Amino acid sequence: MTDMIVGLSDLPVIPPLVEGYELTPAKTWDREVIVDWVRDHFGTLWSSEVANGLGHHPCRVLIARRGTEILGFACFDVTFPGFFGPTGVAESARGLGLGKALLLDALHRLRARGYVYAFIGDPGPIEFYQRTVGAVALPESLTSGYSTPLKGQ
Repeated sequence: MTDMIVGLSDLPVIPPLVEGYELTPAKTWDREVIVDWVRDHFGTLWSSEVANGLGHHPCRVLIARRGTEILGFACFDVTFPGFFGPTGVAESARGLGLGKALLLDALHRLRARGYVYAFIGDPGPIEFYQRTVGAVALPESLTSGYSTPLKGQ
């Protein structure tokens, strides 16, 4: 699937969340819990990118939570400069607007870092990104920065 690009100059506001839910930057002291949660819900490839984002200061991972329960995450400026993702919301928490809030919060943070455009790498729900932030697919002639991951024994 081709990557997408989105202009950051006219982003929608971050929507309010349902009472009891919040978005926060991940805390480095929660690293193992977050990485394990992402691995359990979304696999090893995404958990390695989250681990990378947690190693930056300031942290480049956002967490959707209810109390101490992780419900979703979003990385930004981690895999490549100006990239959004990976991102995911637990199946049990989908439909609460957490994915949209994570996306918009991360894109606002990229804009605050001085980016004019953001890339959405290997997007899954293309229609969601088109509808939410007006993202458009890059021409297929442009190759992705992603390569085939290494395999262990």
